[in-house]
Amino acid sequence: IKLASQGKYKEALELIKFENPFPAVCGRVCPRYCESACTRGDIDEPIAIDDIKKFIAEQDLNDAHRFVPRIKHDYKDKKIAVIGAGPAGLSCAYYLAVEGYSVTVFEKQQKLGGMLTLGIPAFRLEKKVVEAEIDILRDLGVEFKTGTEVGKDVSLDELRSQGYKAFFLGIGAQAGRKLNIEGEETQGVITGVDFLRSVNLGSGTKLSGKVIVIGGGNVAIDVARTAVRFGAEQTDMFCLESRNEMPALEEEIEEALEEKICINNSWGPKRIIVENGRVSAVEFKKCVSVFDKDKRFNPVFDENETKTVKADFVLLSVGQAIEWGDLLKGSKVELNRNNTVKADPQTFQTAQSDIFAGGDALTGPKFAIDAIAVGKEGAISIHRFVQPGQSLVLGRIKRDYRPLDKENLKLEGYDRLPRQRAGAKKAEAASSNKFKDTRGVFTEEQIKKETERWLGCGA
Repeated sequence: IKLASQGKYKEALELIKFENPFPAVCGRVCPRYCESACTRGDIDEPIAIDDIKKFIAEQDLNDAHRFVPRIKHDYKDKKIAVIGAGPAGLSCAYYLAVEGYSVTVFEKQQKLGGMLTLGIPAFRLEKKVVEAEIDILRDLGVEFKTGTEVGKDVSLDELRSQGYKAFFLGIGAQAGRKLNIEGEETQGVITGVDFLRSVNLGSGTKLSGKVIVIGGGNVAIDVARTAVRFGAEQTDMFCLESRNEMPALEEEIEEALEEKICINNSWGPKRIIVENGRVSAVEFKKCVSVFDKDKRFNPVFDENETKTVKADFVLLSVGQAIEWGDLLKGSKVELNRNNTVKADPQTFQTAQSDIFAGGDALTGPKFAIDAIAVGKEGAISIHRFVQPGQSLVLGRIKRDYRPLDKENLKLEGYDRLPRQRAGAKKAEAASSNKFKDTRGVFTEEQIKKETERWLGCGA
């Protein structure tokens, strides 16, 4: 923030990329953990940290000579395989390439980026932004092999025979979950993940009529807003949670409401009604509570209070699953009951010593920034693993957030400058701009004003 206030954007970008190789991506889809912990929020509103990073990254995207980190060493004789080109795998590949390793990323889809490309709509994250961030990895010498599924087209043992010294598994949670209710296998019922993937690949089934989206998370919001742009005449969301319990971010809920998407809270699907081989309606039952007294997911329903809603399409967005295929065949890698991979929580090493894991395949579905953080730590572990005599744990710091002590803060007398807002076109985006991201970027004048609000508490 201090560097940005001085107009030293290249220096600020270099500092950001020490922790996050994809600031332009995160400037658009980050949950802003840092802002929720910002001390300035105790006065009025947090510093717009994410918008500041987005501005800095935008300067780099528009620069004729983009920032490419200096490669530290020459370890080209040590080949590393990264499996999965999502945020975790790309982050791991980036930091290993900076160290000087020969890195190859294997991706079963034809497009790179994982859920950044195939799971997030372009109106939230334009694909040219993801591609521009990945271009830096190419400049660092990372090789990409798309359309290659490890376990099917090539095995881990075959890669070992080709000289690969270590592996990072970052395949993500790329499959949609089903509800296990009557009628969900019928025509017109699609998982939200499959729907978004097909739209992003340009092969999506055009929607029509009334569309019901089942789910209340951020992905469900993305699915509903995509449905509006993809032919739905009316889009309704139904979720178990009450409005204040919804897992979706508040700003995303507001964006959905602005686009005339009706959110029906505290309803769960009972069955999907089928007529002539395709969906015709969904019967819902009232959800009385979602969590038990111990805050565990344990929904309770009033089976006597139901309603039936007509539907031409039903999009299921109730979670994601991991599809391993034959990737782990013949390995010692173990899986947890929820199908995530078992790995050391500090080093991310699996039961097979040369295999490390990260991202949604390790943690279950989380945000891109979480996957990026684990990808970096995985790269540190692999770097140590392939260098003789190194400890994977020595000097490693457990990365738990530790807030500053705010008990004795004296905040009187500080300025009352308002938080800056990036200009944006709102609801008309769905009809006039389709999949274009209409959210704005700070101007340089706004950067100056916003960085003046910084309290300097972490410096």
